[in-house]
Parts: sequence; structure tokens; C-alpha cells
Amino acid sequence: MSTLLTSACPGPPVCAAVHTYLFVDGLDVVTRSDSRMAGLDPRRLLRPGGPLYPADTPCTVDVATQERPGPGPGRLTIRVRLRGETVIWSDLMYPGLDGRPIEEVRFRLEQYLGEVERAYAALKGTL
Repeated sequence: MSTLLTSACPGPPVCAAVHTYLFVDGLDVVTRSDSRMAGLDPRRLLRPGGPLYPADTPCTVDVATQERPGPGPGRLTIRVRLRGETVIWSDLMYPGLDGRPIEEVRFRLEQYLGEVERAYAALKGTL
């Protein structure tokens, strides 16, 4: 099982806009997947019932977009689904610590939801 940690950049003047960081087992999924991307607004991704909340029916979720327009895909997507007490992210492709591609990660439902809810609650006072 993997561990999810989410946070957000503070926005201006540090960054052009507020964006979400998604760390899986300590690795920044967005940056490692495509360094041209920045996570979407945390109010969109982390809100209660939002796109990162898992359901029995798999769904494709946009988690990042290109900061600077250029060739290639303009969005980074993952597939999120719930199987019992396990949240599964699939359709991934980023290098792990050993350099091998990570295509799927699994989280314990309790840890996953707790982290998404913690990160959203922390944002409410700053956004």
C-alpha cells in the first residue's frame, strides 16, 4: 500500500496561481509525470465529493495542466476507483525511486480520505 500526502503552493507571489501537490510515497506525481505540468487548484481537487473522492465506478480525473503551453498533452489525468477498502490510481506513468515506471498505486481508504480531508481543511483558512 502507498501513502498519499497532499499540499498546495501558496500562490502569488511565489507562484502564478495556487496549485496542488500530490505526493505518493514521497514522490511528486505531477512533476515526475511531466515537469511542464502544475497541479490543478486544490479547491477543485480536494473539495468534499470532488474528483479525487473514489467511487465504485472508475473515473478519469484531471489532476494537472501545462503551466506553459507547448507540444504534447495539455492535461495530466489519472484513473481513480474504489475496490473494497482500497483506493486505486491507475493509468499512471512516472519513474519510481529505482527508475522503473509506476503504473498503478493503491491506498488504504482510511488514510487516503483522511489526507484529502486534512489538506482541504488546512486550505479553508488560507484560500
